Amino acid sequence: MNTAIIFQIQSFLILSLIYFGVYQRRNRSLHVKIMASAIIWDILLVLQIQLNRSAIQKAVKVVENPMILTVHVCIAVSTVLLYFALIYTGRKLLKGESAIRPKHKLLGISTVVLRTLTFITSFFAV
Repeated sequence: MNTAIIFQIQSFLILSLIYFGVYQRRNRSLHVKIMASAIIWDILLVLQIQLNRSAIQKAVKVVENPMILTVHVCIAVSTVLLYFALIYTGRKLLKGESAIRPKHKLLGISTVVLRTLTFITSFFAV
């Protein structure tokens, strides 16, 4: 089995875990564990891809790359940045700052949409 298939399978499992984590949002302790696992696994996947394909070196050649690869990379980077914003707002929620809940929800929706688009565009960017 080649690495592209392994990466796609991992990506699908991560996305499935994210959807399950969103479904479990009312069960706070389970939601936090699932989402933390998904985020860590997703960042590890990015590192795997970098180590295997030198993805960053290819991604910075924006002019030479096909448009779909550039779009895919932009969406993927945005997703990772949103993870950090979600972690920040999620930690505030856990400390009892419920005023940040609408922002966390908006960041969460945005992240799920972008992570889904990352998964979809990955099939065309490979």
